[in-house]
Amino acid sequence: MWDKVIDFARAKLARQQKTSVLGSQIKDTLCPGMSLPDPLERLFAWIEANGYYIDTPNGRLGFLYSAQTIADEHTDDGRPGGTDIEFAAEGNVNLRYWFRSEDPDLMNRLCVFAKTGGDGSMAAFWLADDGTQKIVHLGSGSGSTTVCVLADDPVDFLRLLAIGYDEICWGDELSEPPNASGEFIVQPNRAFAAWVAETFKVTIPERGTDIVRHLASMGDDHSPDPFWTWARAHTG
Repeated sequence: MWDKVIDFARAKLARQQKTSVLGSQIKDTLCPGMSLPDPLERLFAWIEANGYYIDTPNGRLGFLYSAQTIADEHTDDGRPGGTDIEFAAEGNVNLRYWFRSEDPDLMNRLCVFAKTGGDGSMAAFWLADDGTQKIVHLGSGSGSTTVCVLADDPVDFLRLLAIGYDEICWGDELSEPPNASGEFIVQPNRAFAAWVAETFKVTIPERGTDIVRHLASMGDDHSPDPFWTWARAHTG
């Protein structure tokens, strides 16, 4: 009898610890010294439990809302679904184009795990000089020019996503609440915001700058943001 109880407990623990497909694929692209934060692993499990993903020949893509619903209900005036972001196991393979370098010491400090905008902007894990892992933004340059730390803490990154901006790549919009211009209205993703608040016992702020400490852009002359400073040193 006790053997069955122990086996059941072990099986339950294994289910609880099972990595999501998306999380597993992203883990495979992490640089030495990096780890997949537990809050993001929980996010990917939530995404897969809700069916907010598609599988491609290059791997799984995850979203915060039904991509089909967004496409079906998208109009010139707005759309549902809150923040549009695409999670994927990209790693650092394409960063040589951003930095114009293939220096391993440079590449092994960054791992891209999401596309933050339709212009090709990215979110990545970054190993800072002190060895801590942060979530940073790399603007495409052809659209967004935002280059800065998005969040020191992965839960804060989820809180940023829960605010409800159309895309988080546009730094100049993060100092105002979503839909401030009134030109294109993005309906909030209430299910995701509620999941973040309830799972991590946090509140959702009104503005992105409540989380992003130092908004910085490629063309800035100076910034206190540590990632901007590091990236500038490696891009000239």
